Formats: sequence, C-alpha cells, structure tokens
Amino acid sequence: MKLLLKLQNLKLLWTLKPPNRTFHGHPRLLSSDVYSQYESIRQGKQEIPKYFNFASDVLDKWSEIEKAGKRPSNPAFWWINGEGEEVKWSFEELGFLSRKVANALTKECGLQKGDRLILILPRIPEWWLVNVACMRAGIVIIPGTSQLSAKDILYRLQASKVKCIITTDKLAPAVDSVASQCHLLKTKLMVSKGSREGWLNFTELYQYWLDLTPSQMIWNTADTGWILTSVASFFDPWVFGSCIFIHNLPQTNSEVILNTLCRFPIDVLVGPPTLFRMLVQNDLSKYKFMNLQYCVSGGEPLNPEVMEQWKSQTGLDIHEVYGQTEMGVICSVLKGMKIKPGSMGKAAPLYDVQDNPKKTAESERGDFYVTGDRGTMDEEGYFQFIGRNDDIIISSGYRIGPFEVESALIEHPAVVETAVVSSPDPLRGEVVKAFVVLSPTFSSTDLKSLIRDLQDHVKKTTAPYKYPRKVEFVKELPKTVTGKIKRNELRDKEWGRI
Repeated sequence: MKLLLKLQNLKLLWTLKPPNRTFHGHPRLLSSDVYSQYESIRQGKQEIPKYFNFASDVLDKWSEIEKAGKRPSNPAFWWINGEGEEVKWSFEELGFLSRKVANALTKECGLQKGDRLILILPRIPEWWLVNVACMRAGIVIIPGTSQLSAKDILYRLQASKVKCIITTDKLAPAVDSVASQCHLLKTKLMVSKGSREGWLNFTELYQYWLDLTPSQMIWNTADTGWILTSVASFFDPWVFGSCIFIHNLPQTNSEVILNTLCRFPIDVLVGPPTLFRMLVQNDLSKYKFMNLQYCVSGGEPLNPEVMEQWKSQTGLDIHEVYGQTEMGVICSVLKGMKIKPGSMGKAAPLYDVQDNPKKTAESERGDFYVTGDRGTMDEEGYFQFIGRNDDIIISSGYRIGPFEVESALIEHPAVVETAVVSSPDPLRGEVVKAFVVLSPTFSSTDLKSLIRDLQDHVKKTTAPYKYPRKVEFVKELPKTVTGKIKRNELRDKEWGRI
C-alpha cells in the first residue's frame, strides 16, 4: 500500500454517519477545528485534498493539539513487555522520533519516495516508528509476520523488488541465506543490541553521535574555525531542536569552564582532548555540575588515563568521535555503546572504514577515501587511532605511533602534557623524542633521574623499543587555535626545517 495515499474514495468514507461526539463521558478528543474541517469535507463544502498523509495530516495535528494543552495527558503510545520495561510516547515525541527514522532511511540508507521496504518485526516499538517514518518519506512498506521462513522471505523480496529490509537478529540469518538472489536489496537493518556483518544497526542509524533532545543544551568549546563547531554548534543540535550554548572564552581557562558548567544547565559538553586534559588537573570534587550528563571529545585521540581520571572524579564517561573536515564524523562512541579507553568507537552508519596497510599519497583509491590517518580495528569493530602518516616514527625498522607513547607517558604522575615526534639519529635513522610539560610538584626533581624513570615507565607500559630515547622538558606545547598539539612544528624543529 502506498502511504502517500491519493484520496479518490474519501467521499464514500465520509458519507457514513460521523462518530459520537463523546467518548467515555468526556468531550470528543478531536479538536473542534479539525472536526469542522472533516465535517466540511463530508458535506461537500470543502474540496477533498489531492493527497493525504496520515503522519502529517493526523498525527502532527494531534501533536499541535497536545502542545496547545487541548488534549488529555495520556500518552499516544504505551508499550510494556511484562519484564519491567516500558515505552511511553506523546504525539510530539512520536513525531520527533519518526522524523529521525525517516531522515535515516532517506539520507543514510538512500531510499526515495516510492521505494519499497519489507518490515518483519514482532510487537516492539520500532514497528510503529518505522511505519510512521515511511509515511513521512513516502516509502512503500510491506509488513510481514515473524513466522516467515527463508523461502517466504525470498518470495517477498523478489516479488516486491524491495531495496531495504528491517527485521530482528533472529530472522537475519534467514535473510542472509537468500539475499544473494535478490539483487535489488541494498540495505539490511537489524533491530538488535548486537551487530552482524553486512547489517546496519537500526538504533545506531538514527541515534546520532550527539543523541540530543529538544529539551537539552549543548556546549561545544571548539574554535569556530574547526569542523567540530559546524557539526556540534550548528547543524546537529538544531536538527534535534536543542539549545546551543556558547561562552565567548577569549582564553581557555579551566576555572571559567568548570564554573560555567556549575552555573548553567548544560547537558552535553564537547571539546578537544586538551580541554579534558586541562580540567582533570583541578580538584573536580569542589564543583557540582548542574545538568551535565554526556561528554564528547574529538579532534585528536584522548589518552585513556585522562578518561579514567575524568570518570573517577565526575562519574561521567567521555565519548570519543573521529572525523575530518572533508568527511564529517566517521567513527564515534555512541551513547549506550561499550567504551574502550583509547578507542574512537565504531564506523558511523554507511561508512566502510578499513585499515590501509600500504602507504599511499592519493586521497582516493577506488571506492575508498584514504584519510591519511593510521589506525587498527579489533574484532568488535572498534577503531583505535595510531597517528597521521607523517607522525609515524620508523626507528631501526620499527613503526611507532606517537599516541601510544604519549598515553604511556601521561600515566606518570610527573607528566601534565606531552608530545612525541621523530628525531634524527645517525644509527637508527630516527628515534622517539618526547616533549614533556612537568607537574609543578616535580619541578625540583633531578631531571636526569626523572628521564630514566619516564623511559622505564614507557618500556613497561608499551614495548621496550618504543621508549623515548630523547626527552626534553618544556613549559608548554605549541597548539593550534582549536587546541590540537602542533607535532609538525616540533618535528620540523627537530629536523632543522625551521
């Protein structure tokens, strides 16, 4: 059935007697304005609209009535499973969530008006969300019972020429067993907490990396020249109807930031790793954040030690994201995902992110965009950042990522901040050098002894060949206006290029 339904037979429907104006003793729930419009159509006083969309012409009207306070407070949807879980949606919430799903189906999955989608779900809330979303997008929905076999599914896929199927993890194997015979099927969505190769996770698809609501406030401290400001301080929050909070911050001051979090009802804090490295140097027990419940870091890797310090002092996790100006957010740790310290999460929906073991100077290779960043992926699909191509240090044939050495160094109580780069060496070609900002409590320490201590610490924490053979103590590290450490400047200085 097409869901943007042309109302050719509406006149026949409305020749029936209109329903009673009372319901269980209460005034008719439909507002007088909407009812009058239907009465006018029934009596032939108003032209029948050419097209009718149940989502916008009925559900959204109820949302307007609800917001105007003209509808009782009972929910539009109430779901329970008998195991203590329940879901309640008002018409406004149903509209908000269904628009997110409609956007995901069209923008992320590439479905267009008139495309067909098979929906095989049991009585779970997602069935209602997908139905309303398809109505909004003009996608033709084909429902199926969860009792279908692989043969049944194959017949429906081939006969209907669908481009997308949404089902549960229980039926996913049956779909996979016949999908190779359905060449038009492009997208498979699974409603499940787990993952399966070749399938997109339905929840992750429309639960964006920020996962905001209209009632929430987000503060992103990144500079306006950075892509993170475009996505976290402009487009994404206003997509959700959220409040964007901005502090002018002529200078990044930890006391000002912490006091601001205590004074204003900020729900989400976004900033570069430098921000969180700076904040954990304070006694955070003295500060009580008004609303803060979600923290995001992006721009460069965040050291696991800093994540642990922030968590132990605030009780809050830091969710990492990875992206580029050219590509937007590529990987992220979404709300509800397991957090692996040092990992930037999983690939964003519809991105196929892979390791690239061969060095290339090109930015495109076939269907792949080569980011120039190096990373690894574990068996659960989590990516870990190693470094830029030009940041990798090759010493005596060993390839060393600076971030791993930096993460080991920052675990040491003497280290506030550090940057690791390559340094020329006549024997090994290049070696690891660490620039270290010391904690004030270690300023009077015997530096030669401290260097040996730091080197031993790295050997034990990572691998012996990765330890910094050179260490230089500095008062501060050079940074960009967005807070990123300028490793290239330190590296050029080491190699005599500046």
